[in-house]
Amino acid sequence: MQKQKLRALTEGAILIAMAEILSLLPFYKFPWGGSVDLGMLPIILFCVRWGFGPGMIATTAHGILQALLGSSGGFVGWQSFLGDYLIAYMVLGVAGLFKGKFIPAALIACAVRFLVHYVVGATIWAEYMPESFFGMTMTTPWVYSALYNGAYMLACTVLVLVVGVILMNTPVKKYLLPQE
Repeated sequence: MQKQKLRALTEGAILIAMAEILSLLPFYKFPWGGSVDLGMLPIILFCVRWGFGPGMIATTAHGILQALLGSSGGFVGWQSFLGDYLIAYMVLGVAGLFKGKFIPAALIACAVRFLVHYVVGATIWAEYMPESFFGMTMTTPWVYSALYNGAYMLACTVLVLVVGVILMNTPVKKYLLPQE
């Protein structure tokens, strides 16, 4: 039992470090925060491998590190810190409910993270809404938040799914799924 806990802790630390490094190497970075990167992949893989409890601990640590390192943008006050970092990354832990099943885990985790960013964007970041976005006149922060957060979260989700499915179809798969 102690050996398993130590192994989970060690793997968690390594995968969190990988997630932080990957989030510092974005394919595209949005001006008000959010980026298209592979940072969620190691976190989701950890959750799929170890389950919900350890996954929640790892995702919470990842969220705090994201806020401290500022790799995803920034925050304006404690509400933004809680919403955009602590809660938004913590909910990735729901992937642990799908232990051993990467695709549904990644889809649900990314969808829940988008919902958190969507609500935070429409409430806390509403005052920063531009008059037009993607060539459309913005009249409500809810539409703006859906477009802004949807743009990078959809790209991240697709990227994580593609790379994750590729990894799951290689010999590396045995190291990514739960141990029997």
